[in-house]
Amino acid sequence: MALMITDECINCDVCEPECPNQAISMGPEIYVIDPARCTECVGHFDEPQCVQVCPVECIPVNPAHVESREQLWQKYLRLSGRAEQEGAAASAPKAP
Repeated sequence: MALMITDECINCDVCEPECPNQAISMGPEIYVIDPARCTECVGHFDEPQCVQVCPVECIPVNPAHVESREQLWQKYLRLSGRAEQEGAAASAPKAP
């Protein structure tokens, strides 16, 4: 489940630097979250950091991008480059 920023956003600038996936950027009027990059901080933190710092609580789950924790973990692996590392390790020949 990617998160989203609602129009209650006051453009306080605290969420953008907290995102470990660089999923948050300034949109035409308020900050926006790229659902392709948002893992809800899975792989980085126990809780979404943007939600933790938002002073107006305007960052809910985006109902258009519902994902399981496993899907978020797989997205984290892809974004961090660890999916390739794990795939390479799994396909490496075993030592005799």
